[in-house]
Amino acid sequence: MTYLVYLLAGIFLPLFPLSMLFNVMYARIRHPLLRGLVLVVWPQFGLGIVMTYIVDVPVWLIIWSLLTSLLYALRSLTLRELGLWTSFIGTSAWALLWILFDHDTSRIQLQLFALGISVPLFLMALLGAGLEQRFGAAYLGLYGGLSHSIPRFTGILVVVMLATVATPLFPTFFAMLSMMIKTMPGTPLLAVGVGIVWLLWSWAGARLLQGLIVGTQHHAVADLSRTTMWLYIAVLAGLVIVGVYCLGAII
Repeated sequence: MTYLVYLLAGIFLPLFPLSMLFNVMYARIRHPLLRGLVLVVWPQFGLGIVMTYIVDVPVWLIIWSLLTSLLYALRSLTLRELGLWTSFIGTSAWALLWILFDHDTSRIQLQLFALGISVPLFLMALLGAGLEQRFGAAYLGLYGGLSHSIPRFTGILVVVMLATVATPLFPTFFAMLSMMIKTMPGTPLLAVGVGIVWLLWSWAGARLLQGLIVGTQHHAVADLSRTTMWLYIAVLAGLVIVGVYCLGAII
């Protein structure tokens, strides 16, 4: 029974190869709001399963989760489609939540970390849909110079990317910081692995932005409206508030 629970939880807090189920399903969903909703609720199901049915997470499962996260972080370096990149980064990040179960993290803090990881992914899914509406696809290298043609969109894209790849003061940063602080004394190699994943995310994010916003303007398309821009800013400001709250819980 315990191993069946591990397998079920490993679908929602992804463990390879169970993680492929989410990525295949996500790729088949075309509606941006439904994609975003899936990104938000998926890890919460996993948290509920683990916190209800699993008392102690074994070491072998923690190692499995780290290897899964490393695999998807490495894979994200080569991806050129924004939607697939978003799902792979989400898979990599959610897998790391297994680490926190073994280090006395409260239920509310785990849920906030998962939400803080997922909301930037939700915003990224909406931005990817915006690129598809404007250009027909959201691929790196297919077009460039977005900073010239749609500056408001580009500014929001950059900030959402920073939130996604765990930049201060966003919740994902504090989730990663908490993992490293809690694993460093007893399992320093685990902390190093988390740090490598973090570095790979930043590298992948930089490559993605370079492929989208750098270059010569080739298209004249509609930018984000000011109202939509301020809605994004409000959500990002809310994420910063959640991040500061998470900092208080860490220290």
